[in-house]
Amino acid sequence: MTQDREQRQGDEPCAGLEVYRVGGAVRDALLGWPVKDTDWVVVGATPEAMRQRGFRPVGRDFPVFLHPETHEEYALARTERKSGHGYTGFVVQASPEVTLEEDLARRDLTINAMAESLDGALVDPFDGRRDLDDRLLRHVSPAFVEDPLRVLRTARFLARYAGLGFRIAEPTQALMRQLADSGELDHLVAERVWVETEKALGEPEPRHYFDALAACGALERLMPALNEAGGDTLERALVRMTRLPEALSGSPCWRWGRLVEALSAPARKALEERLKLPNDYRDAGHQLASTRQLASSLAQDGDRSAPLIAMDWLDGIDAWRRGERVAPLLAVLALRRPGDAERLALGYRTALALSPRDLLDEGFKGAALGQELRHRRLAVLEDAWR
Repeated sequence: MTQDREQRQGDEPCAGLEVYRVGGAVRDALLGWPVKDTDWVVVGATPEAMRQRGFRPVGRDFPVFLHPETHEEYALARTERKSGHGYTGFVVQASPEVTLEEDLARRDLTINAMAESLDGALVDPFDGRRDLDDRLLRHVSPAFVEDPLRVLRTARFLARYAGLGFRIAEPTQALMRQLADSGELDHLVAERVWVETEKALGEPEPRHYFDALAACGALERLMPALNEAGGDTLERALVRMTRLPEALSGSPCWRWGRLVEALSAPARKALEERLKLPNDYRDAGHQLASTRQLASSLAQDGDRSAPLIAMDWLDGIDAWRRGERVAPLLAVLALRRPGDAERLALGYRTALALSPRDLLDEGFKGAALGQELRHRRLAVLEDAWR
């Protein structure tokens, strides 16, 4: 960050402004974690002064500006006062009188409430550096309970840093339980819950996100289907979520699919609707549930019924038109039944080579053509299991 600091000190649009690097960029630099985005706070300035320097306003609810050259975000120092339910129920005050410490005090965790001046001095009024060293996720103030989204953010940071030994401070866990019990979580819109959940699914250890939500009672309120998994358990689902073929490991979409694959179809659909899931996540859940059923049926019914079971599965995932679905699902099947996955892959490749045009040339038309094509594909699958 030294070179960046020198460049920033010579930054003409920022000349004369009291500017601080804040939040995640400071935290991750101190951790030695990759810094992806840098946010800045400007103290003592007005929106008019920022515009005069070429900054472009982009904030709807409070003054945020894009740097005219780097396009990084610069926010005016601000305070927040609770005025209603949910994470949007705040009155924001941004003025030249707001101090840096007042701005940092509104943040969720101490490790996110540090700032760095352009000359490299650390501003740390809430001992965030100490908590980094102690591997502790700790709230800045009792105002933590004013924003229910902080429950999800804290759980997400645990999913990111658990591998470094981080844990949630017990007083912070108590506030998370208080938020879950208060009903404030019910005011979070589905899209915001999903944004945090999708980010958590992309973290190094996403199971800690769901564990933390379950421990404070938030999971039951936000994703009740995961607590009502019938014969499956959350623990088994979380273990399964991390068991993916190498080519799919780390994929948020496939991790989600593995998490929900054992849910009943109604429970899975209810969860999808509750969170307003994107289609690719819905599809992953459906296809992995179908593949799970395929593995169970192959185990129960033996080789004699395997070709028909495999044929129904291929039809069910629309494999003949959506061939890109087959390889990743077979890779998942191979985790449980490698021999069957190999036979199915061979049979599918051979069956895929059968051309409907050839059948047309043989005189098959209409429904008879479809029936004959299925018959020949099934025969190929039968050969694969011989």
